[in-house]
Amino acid sequence: MFEGIRLSLYEVQPFLGNEWVGLENYTTVLQDDRWREAMGHTLLLGGGQAFGALVVGFLLALLLEGQSRSLWLVRTAVFLPVVTAIAVVGEVWRLLYTPTPDGFANSVLGFLGLGPLPFLSSPDSALWSVMTVGVWIGAPYNMVIILAGLSGVDRTLYEAAAVDGVSLWQRLRHITLPALRPAITIVLTLAAIRSLRIFTEVYVLTGGGPAGSTEVWMTRVFSLGFTRNDIGVASAASMLLLAVTLLLTVAVQYFRRRAER
Repeated sequence: MFEGIRLSLYEVQPFLGNEWVGLENYTTVLQDDRWREAMGHTLLLGGGQAFGALVVGFLLALLLEGQSRSLWLVRTAVFLPVVTAIAVVGEVWRLLYTPTPDGFANSVLGFLGLGPLPFLSSPDSALWSVMTVGVWIGAPYNMVIILAGLSGVDRTLYEAAAVDGVSLWQRLRHITLPALRPAITIVLTLAAIRSLRIFTEVYVLTGGGPAGSTEVWMTRVFSLGFTRNDIGVASAASMLLLAVTLLLTVAVQYFRRRAER
């Protein structure tokens, strides 16, 4: 990290000697349209993945809550995307997203009377296709955290609510969700940090294309640092991302503690 801070203040020139430029690299990042577009894609992709994975993870937790052995086996199967290498997951989804009519996803859509869709081949749909993969990866992890939160809910509250004729939605709203507040805070904090650092699935699925429609902050850093060898600007962008991540984490913890008072 300290080496990254140092390099961000230099124009890095291998074999020629680094040249001190101060904050010029940071200015370059903040004033470049490509960086602003990449940050917009990062926030949209991260926000969509965080929200989608939270909702799907919550629904999975409600469906798979219990002590049955069969449920344990299903939960294990559902959790597999989390422990599978993201590069492998991305490659599998890239094949599923084959844009031809005989591709797997388009075959399913054709059976339903829809499609075919271009998925990763079109700037209009590529970002949403990557977002779907991110939700599929993140939801099982959220499910496990929410299941842990559900195990701490007082069951007598459900029994009392059932006796009083309380509807399922009212039980979720007034009993389940308040009890899950700490778990949801953890999920959102981790999702926010993870979304800012998103790289592997984007790199494997689209490489930031087509036409830069899925380029995120980290793919831009990778492109400049390892393809164009502009290590100073790439380091400055990484330090800015570190600062935003720290601020976001501190802000989430502050509001969590404030809500608990």
